[in-house]
Amino acid sequence: MSMDSSSEQTLRDTRSRTHTWGAPVRPTAEMLGMTGQEILRAAIDGRFPDAPIMSTLGFRFTEVGDGLAVFETEHGEHLYNPMGSVHGGYLASVMDAALGSAVMSRLPAGSTYTTTQLGLNLLRPVYADTPPLRVTGTALHVGRTTATAEARVVGIENGKLYAHGTTTCAVFSFPAG
Repeated sequence: MSMDSSSEQTLRDTRSRTHTWGAPVRPTAEMLGMTGQEILRAAIDGRFPDAPIMSTLGFRFTEVGDGLAVFETEHGEHLYNPMGSVHGGYLASVMDAALGSAVMSRLPAGSTYTTTQLGLNLLRPVYADTPPLRVTGTALHVGRTTATAEARVVGIENGKLYAHGTTTCAVFSFPAG
């Protein structure tokens, strides 16, 4: 059975991507005694595995401080939407990671968070050949039950602003067990 030229073209244009990840971190007695910033530093230092979403989508955690979290992108055409640019959901995911980690960096031992609201402004398209982007999250308010943060997505090489956004998070104790 012979293939028509469009089927042959499809086979030539086919790409694949493989990735691996460590088992997701489950709260341990050690973690319950660590502040959010200590947990995040341990993740950057490799003492805890990266969150699986990071290898799946292609971004890395590079810096943490008091109310600060920085990620860098490794975007590519595997993240394209039907319009031929990186899907906005990719930037939403990286921004959510930076926003939440900025909040986490200010939490006391035994506490964690979850995103309850995420607002984004996507300002320019990202393509496979767009140089890496830096996503910086900054905590604005971290209280006993709620927190807010803002983030900016900036081109590392060109300094251009690609997106910005905000989050509201619920703050609570790590679940038992």
